[in-house]
Amino acid sequence: MAATRFVERLNEQIAYEFAASQQYIANAVHYDAETLPRLAAFFYAQALEERNHAMMMVQYLLDADADVAIPGVAAPETSFADVVAPVSLALDQERRVSDQIAALVGVAREEGDFQSEQFMQWFLKEQVEEVASMSALLKVVERSADDPMRIEDYLVREHPGSGDTDPTAPTAAGGSV
Repeated sequence: MAATRFVERLNEQIAYEFAASQQYIANAVHYDAETLPRLAAFFYAQALEERNHAMMMVQYLLDADADVAIPGVAAPETSFADVVAPVSLALDQERRVSDQIAALVGVAREEGDFQSEQFMQWFLKEQVEEVASMSALLKVVERSADDPMRIEDYLVREHPGSGDTDPTAPTAAGGSV
């Protein structure tokens, strides 16, 4: 059984993950409206990934026979000043999530909840990748803000959408659809 304090914090994290998914949809819609299909596709894919992170957490709580709280989330930011702003917001969000995940690991460790701590290890690794990816994208977007097609070219080259899945990823509730 997962520690009560960990369960409470993981339920909070589920809300953060769903909110991140919503924000990435808003980013994608913004880029779609600007006819930047690669940036839009990148953020639509990120939205699905964040949603699946939430569903992995849901599945863990179900497996641990713990209460699951599916939260409502605040509306995402939908107006952006320029092509850079959504990516900058996304990097800030990924850094915040990294801190939240690290804090969750800390709670599990403090509570002696070794199964929950082990469950969170994949998310620690994932956040390193997410921050690195978003940091690189932000650098490209900042350099290419006056020529967004260079950003599109970068995404075609560096993020071809291979669809590879990580076999070490936790199972998501309802499957990784």
